[in-house]
Amino acid sequence: MFKGGKGIQDLLKQAQDMQKKISKSQKELANKTIEATSGGGMVKVVMNGNQDLLSLNIEKEVVDPDDVEMLEDLIIAAIEEAKKKVKEMVESEMSGLTGGMNIPGINS
Repeated sequence: MFKGGKGIQDLLKQAQDMQKKISKSQKELANKTIEATSGGGMVKVVMNGNQDLLSLNIEKEVVDPDDVEMLEDLIIAAIEEAKKKVKEMVESEMSGLTGGMNIPGINS
């Protein structure tokens, strides 16, 4: 239990400092990129820490007009893998800042 206002002020200062660190980290994560592939590297996507798709590369050999579904599946698989990697990157970064505490909206 806190006695007096000093303990609460210290706690509020710590919370503000943590918020600044989290905000800075989120901005830095937006500039980091990950790469994910599917189909043995035939489809490659690059995504940033905000899960923005930055690029999509498709090798000519995987483009078959008679099998568009396979290409669609490969694209989806690469994007989903990229999203998974981004989530892991963000969780790792945020858990370092929050000391492993699960803070809704920060670690998810």
